[in-house]
Amino acid sequence: MTARAIDPTLDLTLQRVIRASPDAIWRAWTDPSELERWWVPAPTQARAEQLDVRPGGGFVTSMRDDDGEFLPHTDGIFLVVEPAQRLVFTNAVTSSWRPANPSPVPMTAEIILGEHPEGTDYRVIVRHADPASRDRHEELGFFDGWGSVTAALAELVESDARPRGADPSGLSAG
Repeated sequence: MTARAIDPTLDLTLQRVIRASPDAIWRAWTDPSELERWWVPAPTQARAEQLDVRPGGGFVTSMRDDDGEFLPHTDGIFLVVEPAQRLVFTNAVTSSWRPANPSPVPMTAEIILGEHPEGTDYRVIVRHADPASRDRHEELGFFDGWGSVTAALAELVESDARPRGADPSGLSAG
């Protein structure tokens, strides 16, 4: 894995420990039915239209509120696929390999799954072409949006990792 420097004038980052294995998180990112359960903030619903998890493969999702129709959400491609370690995608190129001008901002997102004694060190780096795009993304709620979907991802994979009947707090009665 090649580490890329983070530039705080261009990049937004998020990091947390998720109490599940990197494999479980990888499945949640790469299995369409799992991705649909956490990819957009609740109560909005997501649909994975294309999830071709390989370099150059399409990443297309749609979303809807309530019982409305599904509207386009993500249309991009995967750039780097390192199973259970790293996933990089961009919306600056569409799934049909055409240059894009996505709304609200073009970006490249890098998801890094590192080992941690309590599960997985989950890191997100979202890279932007210029400070204005980075600032716009932050102003539009990057931390709330990516934070809420990361929390939903964690809830999904952590609940799957707990033994049945276990206390969700991780505490045991003694």
